[in-house]
Amino acid sequence: MHTELCDRLGIEFPILAFTHCRDVVAAVSNAGGFGVLGAVGFTAEQLRVELDWIDEHVGDKPYGVDVVIPGKYEGMGEMDPAKLEADLQAMIPEGTRAFARRLYADAGVPELPEVEQAPALLGWTLATAWPLVEEALRHPKVRLIANALGTPPTEVIEEIHAEDRLVAALCGSAAQALHHKEAGVDIVIAQGTEGGGHTGEIGSMVLWPEVVDAVAPTPVLAAGGIGTGRQMAAALALGAQGVWTGSIWLTVEEADVPPAQMQAFFDASSRDTVRSRSWTGKPCRMLRNDWTEAWENPDNPKPLGMPLQFMVTGEMVARHHQYADKAQKVGFNPVGQIVGRMNKVRKTRDVVFDMVEECIEANDRVQRLMGGVAAE
Repeated sequence: MHTELCDRLGIEFPILAFTHCRDVVAAVSNAGGFGVLGAVGFTAEQLRVELDWIDEHVGDKPYGVDVVIPGKYEGMGEMDPAKLEADLQAMIPEGTRAFARRLYADAGVPELPEVEQAPALLGWTLATAWPLVEEALRHPKVRLIANALGTPPTEVIEEIHAEDRLVAALCGSAAQALHHKEAGVDIVIAQGTEGGGHTGEIGSMVLWPEVVDAVAPTPVLAAGGIGTGRQMAAALALGAQGVWTGSIWLTVEEADVPPAQMQAFFDASSRDTVRSRSWTGKPCRMLRNDWTEAWENPDNPKPLGMPLQFMVTGEMVARHHQYADKAQKVGFNPVGQIVGRMNKVRKTRDVVFDMVEECIEANDRVQRLMGGVAAE
């Protein structure tokens, strides 16, 4: 269970947990894994508050931060956040805004109070993600910075390495993985299509060994709908040095998920997810509902590119979180196909330990089987 990557990160178990909740980050790291805070929804000032809190609650344990700097997006090259936002706002058709708001109005989801309006442009660009990276590097316990979409820009990789931290990046193909390696990424995260959030089209059992072979000896983390120790054992057997998990932390006791949204996960089967561009502009796996179906209708507006689409839908994400009981038919529920096994609330610590125990049991079972073959 203890891989070389565990030593590089200073952790006991090779379980990395992506989450937007600081409580889950701390709980995973304290249980021997490695919590990673998704930073895309924060300003640099808000991120400082979150990381200060984590620093106080993890003792001497390390953790990571995840940013989103796509390889391609509208407005690439503009580094003035204010000008970038103004330019992007001008590119959004009013009909697309009206359509999104009409879906929520028709579903009976209240509007947000004026003081709670969501910011239009989050950290989906280099201009807005760079301050998040700089803030993360101010915290010594942040050992790893991951990029969720595409190869991080050269200047970002160089700055992270200059602070003696590690860089990770997600990929959905061996070609993308090789691009990461050539750019100097330290850890490649191979995410199969089963995973929640932004994900590609290749299944995990095909993708993981392809990426391991393509980028060796660069360490690979396996991702894509992982929520059990048996899956973890399979990932290690295929050459990964650990697992990158996400969806399973949505239903832990420490998660900041509204009860109605959590119930939607409990009620879903593994067949109830779909890859859709309807929220962020890039393919993202989530629960299928009236919202995702509406954006597939050829008579309705098409999703815009990133980050334009989320500049339209960010308001709806905030309304869903605030009024989850009224928004389930149109809400944003990013989750992987492992959702079919997410059927009760558990403590984060128990999830980590159960994964470790089940992984060891699966490995022992395979060893017994191999021993039996050898004996014959």
